[in-house]
Amino acid sequence: MKTKAYIILAIFVAAMCTTSCTKDFKELSINPNTVDHALPQALLAPVITDIVAGNMNRSQRIQNELMQVTVNMGDGEGKIFRYDIRKSEADYLYRNWYLDLTNLNDVYKGGVETASNTYQAIALICRSWVFSMLTDTYGDVPFYEANMGKEGIFTPKFDKQKDIYTELFKQLEEANTLLKTGADVPASSDPLYAGKAASWRKFGNSLYIRLLLRLSGKVEMNTPAKIAEMIDANPANYPIMTSNAESAILRWSGTAPYVSPFATWRPADWYTPKLASFFVDNLNAWSDPRIGRWATLSEGEYAGIPSGYLPGQPPAAKSTLLTTLQTEPLLGNVMNFSELQFALAEAAAKGWVTSKSAQLFYETGVTNAITLWNLQVPAGYLGFAQIKWDDSYTLEQKMELIHKQKYYALFFTDLEQWFEYRRTGHPVLPKGAGLENKGTMPARLNYPFYVQTTNTANYNAAVAAQGVDDINTQVWWQKP
Repeated sequence: MKTKAYIILAIFVAAMCTTSCTKDFKELSINPNTVDHALPQALLAPVITDIVAGNMNRSQRIQNELMQVTVNMGDGEGKIFRYDIRKSEADYLYRNWYLDLTNLNDVYKGGVETASNTYQAIALICRSWVFSMLTDTYGDVPFYEANMGKEGIFTPKFDKQKDIYTELFKQLEEANTLLKTGADVPASSDPLYAGKAASWRKFGNSLYIRLLLRLSGKVEMNTPAKIAEMIDANPANYPIMTSNAESAILRWSGTAPYVSPFATWRPADWYTPKLASFFVDNLNAWSDPRIGRWATLSEGEYAGIPSGYLPGQPPAAKSTLLTTLQTEPLLGNVMNFSELQFALAEAAAKGWVTSKSAQLFYETGVTNAITLWNLQVPAGYLGFAQIKWDDSYTLEQKMELIHKQKYYALFFTDLEQWFEYRRTGHPVLPKGAGLENKGTMPARLNYPFYVQTTNTANYNAAVAAQGVDDINTQVWWQKP
């Protein structure tokens, strides 16, 4: 039976890897060397599009519910806003991310074969991005032996999160070096930066800062020192995003294949989840113009409902997400300039970065998070009581100020709101009386069931090393 399961899984993966990155995409190039696989310029656009679409799907379904953006009202089982997560929720992202990694590996190989430093570097950056999401969601996962079905490895070993992150940092360093001499690639092959090598270098280093910050609580990794090197000591060697224009966003054009994954949803399905009070109330209190781009009016006002309400006591439904967001280009966010500024504000507030003040980073993040949406920053906005920076605040107060704003900058950005909350405990979310799981925010997703049945020995070893395979076992970087 196990042999049969392995065969079925191998056939499924092979079929998916062959087709997942070609749907709706025309052939972008002809291989002059007549190798028997697609060139990197034919693979890159579809794989990035697939990753972003999948991330948006689960951001809407999982992150929005956990992080009190929306409330999918009801009293049945599997209501994520109550921290009730079915085990089957784990399958989608795990499966899709590993399928996409297979294609990213081929982008890298194609970059080697065509002597393209840029395609090699882009593949390394995207691999680091996807593997960071995998390990931040599940903990220890297959890394070194992952995606090696062609080499006959169908039951890969799980690697420790610490080792995975160590390798990701090496790959981002390599990508930065490759892009020093990287030439631009065809614009049609790259939906993020239209083939501009310099822009990819800035994104790769900005992603590097995101991941260094993720491990900043692990003293043995000494990541604050690396952030200081990149920002203060040697910024010329580590260029980063400097404006909204350099944000990594797949801007859905509405023309195939760049059509938002939400575009085909029925409006009724889109606005079934209601906006949560936490999400709406902050925007109202700040007189933040983004609320008009994100929320519907309910009886003439923007209003949310409490998340985690008791079963059998549903509140009256109020505002929802606007249906215009179903085709909104900016929902294809991978990492934007404001997120980077908030990361640096935290680093400066903790004394790791001194070339600019935490206040300057913070205020730059605040204003650009609004102007990204082509909106005007209200007059006096930075002086509003709930937004104003105050150097006399405690570090915890500064963290809350930074991360409440960062929360909105991460709107529909894969599971980043959830990752950051697990890392910092900010922004502080209200706890409804109807929460399950003893009111404790889930710390991870469980491994998919098919992994347990097709890779049993390595699954058991991973669980023995990491802890019980449930939503409350902390991943390595969360543990004290």
